[in-house]
Amino acid sequence: MRTNALVLSFNASARRLLPNRWDFIAFPLILSVIAMGVVGYHQTMAPISVLQTQAISLAPSMLPEYALRTVLRMLVAMLVSLAFTLVYGTLAAKSRRAEKVLIPVLDILQSVPVLGYVSFTVTFFIALFPGRVIGAEFAAVFAIFTSQAWNMTFSFYQSLRTVPRDLREVSSNFQLTGWQRFWKLEVPFSLPGLIWNMMMSMSGGWFFVVASEAITVGNKTITLPGIGSYLAMAIDQRNLASVGYVVLVMALVILAYDQLLFRPLVAWADKFRMENTAAASAPESWLLDLIHRTRLITRLLSPVGWGLATVARAPVPSFALSASGVRAGRLVRASSRLVDFAWGLCIVLATAYLVYRVGAYVHTGVGLAEVGRVFVLGLITLLRVLVLVAIASAVWVPLGVMIGLRPALAEKVQPLAQFLAAFPANLLFPVFVVVIVKFHLNADIWLSPLIILGTQWYILFNVIAGTVAFPNDFKEVAANFRIRGRQWWKKIILPGVFPYYLTGAITASGGAWNASIVAEYVSWGNDKLVAHGLGAYIAQNTIAGSFPKIILGVAVMSLFVTLLNRLLWRPLYAYANTRLTMD
Repeated sequence: MRTNALVLSFNASARRLLPNRWDFIAFPLILSVIAMGVVGYHQTMAPISVLQTQAISLAPSMLPEYALRTVLRMLVAMLVSLAFTLVYGTLAAKSRRAEKVLIPVLDILQSVPVLGYVSFTVTFFIALFPGRVIGAEFAAVFAIFTSQAWNMTFSFYQSLRTVPRDLREVSSNFQLTGWQRFWKLEVPFSLPGLIWNMMMSMSGGWFFVVASEAITVGNKTITLPGIGSYLAMAIDQRNLASVGYVVLVMALVILAYDQLLFRPLVAWADKFRMENTAAASAPESWLLDLIHRTRLITRLLSPVGWGLATVARAPVPSFALSASGVRAGRLVRASSRLVDFAWGLCIVLATAYLVYRVGAYVHTGVGLAEVGRVFVLGLITLLRVLVLVAIASAVWVPLGVMIGLRPALAEKVQPLAQFLAAFPANLLFPVFVVVIVKFHLNADIWLSPLIILGTQWYILFNVIAGTVAFPNDFKEVAANFRIRGRQWWKKIILPGVFPYYLTGAITASGGAWNASIVAEYVSWGNDKLVAHGLGAYIAQNTIAGSFPKIILGVAVMSLFVTLLNRLLWRPLYAYANTRLTMD
């Protein structure tokens, strides 16, 4: 009998290791992902001379290969952006001294044009891997990274600053170390908003794919195979059929990573929503359900999950004061004020030195009258940005709330919103030029919408993320007390989504300053339109090669972005942290 029991137990264990019908469906998907990675690796390690011998072809049959190369670059950039977000956002949120430097630097980084990063980094990456395609690939990935990371970092920083106080107290009562609290509380709390911002970052990266895949080094241009280089050639040759093929392939690619990446992440992250009651309808993902139904794949993935959970539970010590160190604590607080003063003084001195160096260089080619003119142009662009962000907020905040309150509608709108956010706004530039020239319209007014076309989606995605993350029990309390209409908007939902809206508004504002460089100076063939503003000033002097004026324009733009964030957005952030957090 004992032998039979052992045999039955062995047979049962063996059956658990055998694949079921769901495994046979999931295995091809996993093998396809592995094959994509292997093919991409071999292509990046090829000699760089291959790029000169294999010119970009506008044949539609080449688009699947180009789409694969572009998707791999964007996924790698997304992984790098996620790692950057976790490190940078954590330092900015948890260290007062680091925050004084990191947040202003982040404000400036998102206002610097992506092409500015490419011009400084491409030589470094190509020299790092001489004679290999991987150097140019790293330069392209870095350019896409600069279009993804800032939005995600602001979202994560905002989430860490708004973790409810009662949850922090619970983690302290359980004596969690800083490491354990980070992985068990803070990261899960931030995931719903972070994933929606990852979607926006992935979609926003399409706008810069053209610039990242056509790299110029000196007098030599390196063109990487991809959708961006295909689109650049189609626009250069005015091939409308090829442009149509690109739009179609982009739609298919966006639908694919919506179904295979973001929809599973949204469904998985729903369990981290902060609430006591379950929502009426939770987001679903057929891929996530498929993985859960598999037998062999689930068994193979369980060690990975166990390993990650073990790392998150690791008792990494934190440097909190013990009860017996009260007197030492007083000394630490006293010395902390001295360190704060010294740190602030170092920041002021470093800033003054940078301003002096920039001013000395700019003075070689620019007079005081030019500086005053640039500040006036900056004020004009500032007015445009504020008006456009206000209009976008009035449109997308109520729509984002309506979408976020309906999970079924959010699932349908999600891929459409991603496509609209990913649609290259520069494809609409010729339309605006033709219409403005034909009807003799004012370029200062009618070029302005181009600034917000690609950045307004940050507001929509963040408002949707805030609405999705809003606790369901709060909604039920409002329904039980029959709070409706204007009072519901004013007292319930707007305070709940306000911190998320601020993240979207800050990123949309910074992106609008960036977009003004291409939106205030637009050309199509021989027709050129120029709007008065700082963006047009930078664009014109970039074409003319006047580096002192370029640096002056970028410096003034960075100054305006920093002041706008410090005088408007940061006080609103402080208000949201002190008055609107759900404690």
